[in-house]
Amino acid sequence: MIELVDLTRQFQVGDQVVRALQTVTLSVPDGDYVAIMGPSGSGKSTLLHILGCLDRPTGGSYRLDGKEVARLAEEELALVRGRRIGFIFQFFHLVPRMSAAANVELPMLLAGVRPAERRRRAARALEAVGLSDRADHRPDQLSGGQRQRVAIARATIMEPAILLADEPTGNLDRAAGGEIIELLERMNRDGLTLLVVTHDPDIGHRARRVVRLVDGRVVYDGAPT
Repeated sequence: MIELVDLTRQFQVGDQVVRALQTVTLSVPDGDYVAIMGPSGSGKSTLLHILGCLDRPTGGSYRLDGKEVARLAEEELALVRGRRIGFIFQFFHLVPRMSAAANVELPMLLAGVRPAERRRRAARALEAVGLSDRADHRPDQLSGGQRQRVAIARATIMEPAILLADEPTGNLDRAAGGEIIELLERMNRDGLTLLVVTHDPDIGHRARRVVRLVDGRVVYDGAPT
């Protein structure tokens, strides 16, 4: 359960204060499917980074599963990021010289999972995204859609409860993008909480709920229209 109350985030840029988020109040129950939308500069990615514990708010409250995130120590935040939350980005962020399987294994390597278990789980994750036959391929040997599938396998290898996707189809053609969204939606149907930042109105219509931001404020929170 995600609960935000009067959340704010400000940045100092030179002698100016940029108010990226302003008094955002939002509740996301477990298993929800939310499209976060709005024009460029509206605060979408800032909100996603705070939800993913990659950034801290300037003010207000962020409670995750009943715990105030601002009170968590850095070690606790690292555990939340590593085990509770998965991330998918527009530009994949795969390690170029590593195979698809090795990229998927990375979070388990950092978590201290034994090599045999890492290999077993990575193979299963790649099978789940339809890439068993590409396990030994490097990112430059894969299409954009295939690279995003590897990124999804990596993001979900630690079985997170929440998946945060920042423009996951923005660098893909429509066919590949549609396949990625269908894959994410299948995971959501299996119980994963899914929050997707997107400019694509088609994705907004597919979501269970749309949160629209303008100038750092929530101007709409409800069913797709």
